[in-house]
Amino acid sequence: MRKPVRPARRLAAVPRYLFAELSRKEAEARARGVDVISFGIGDPDLPSPEPVVATLVEEARRPENHRYPDYDGLASFRAAMAGYYARRFGVELDPVREVMTVIGSKEGISHLVWAMAEPGDVVLVPDPAYPVYATQAILAGARPVTMPLVAERGFLPDLDRISPEDIERAKLMFVNYPNNPTGATAERADYERIVEFCRRHGIVVVSDLAYVEMTFDGYVAPSILEVEGARDVAVEFYSLSKPFNMTGWRIAAAVGNAEALGALGIVKTNTDSGQWNAIQRAAQTALTRAPEEFFARMNAVYRRRRDRMVEGLRAAGLAAEPPRGSFYLWVPVPQGYTDVSLAARLLEEAGVVVAPGSAYGAAGAGYVRFALTLDDSRLEEGLRRIRSLDLAHSGSGSAVR
Repeated sequence: MRKPVRPARRLAAVPRYLFAELSRKEAEARARGVDVISFGIGDPDLPSPEPVVATLVEEARRPENHRYPDYDGLASFRAAMAGYYARRFGVELDPVREVMTVIGSKEGISHLVWAMAEPGDVVLVPDPAYPVYATQAILAGARPVTMPLVAERGFLPDLDRISPEDIERAKLMFVNYPNNPTGATAERADYERIVEFCRRHGIVVVSDLAYVEMTFDGYVAPSILEVEGARDVAVEFYSLSKPFNMTGWRIAAAVGNAEALGALGIVKTNTDSGQWNAIQRAAQTALTRAPEEFFARMNAVYRRRRDRMVEGLRAAGLAAEPPRGSFYLWVPVPQGYTDVSLAARLLEEAGVVVAPGSAYGAAGAGYVRFALTLDDSRLEEGLRRIRSLDLAHSGSGSAVR
């Protein structure tokens, strides 16, 4: 008799990955013949900038790019990222010590947790939040402690609610603005309070800047590194995935505190061999040669979708509000539903996928997230189906195929 395969016990504490589950449910519905409209996953439907694609094609043909990349990343890409920070945020970075190439921010964030946290440590994570922050803490043997984000505080963490015991054990704190999943935004003064807190208690604050260029209504998102003294405690991840519509390219940079980046480098050099040079050179083009109006054009599309979705969801009985950042709507569920039951009804009876808020943490219960990453015709069809369910009242309807 064959001895059973026994995965590591630590996996028992890790839930299935939210977006993998959404994809699975979507695939099951499609297999049943449902014409699925997905507002579930934040994957831009707009193309990467043409100069970026052209650079990749050119660089892919160069034999020197067919070999291993530099472990710390191409010097030219790191210099381009430093230049971008100087222009965009007024932050001067040393491209050798304070910039590191990572294979997308998800990889970099995961490996930074392993580099900094160990069993017995606390990792402070927002709730609701991108699930990777907490799951990587669990995998590293640390204990994730949640910082509830509530509407009454503008979905900003209440640092006064963190217990002295957790502060004493805390190694890392995660922040993410513009925020996924709530769409909330932070001002420089908010970062000043966070930096002061983390400096006082010896905590490394990790800023996930994934949606920094997706802003509306005159709001311009800051970097935490703009705050005086931030580089003493802060590491920031600037991903090209959402700003440049490059989710599949897997390219980002970790910037900021040199000591933390050095620790990250030890984990990375023992784990991966770096991102392909051709992709780094294409990303360098994005940072230096993408058309000046690229962000403006992209945000005009998302703003139009945002406003149409808010209008349509309100007409369907949902209390949607327009965010100033990200391409998400964080919408309270109507009376008579939970976030899970509403998401289930939308999928089963309308073929519409949304993300239930509780999948992002306990404080996300009672909300669903809509991603504005589908074209106008599918968005309108999705709204039509949602309106047909009369969500302001409980009940069931017929399935939409």
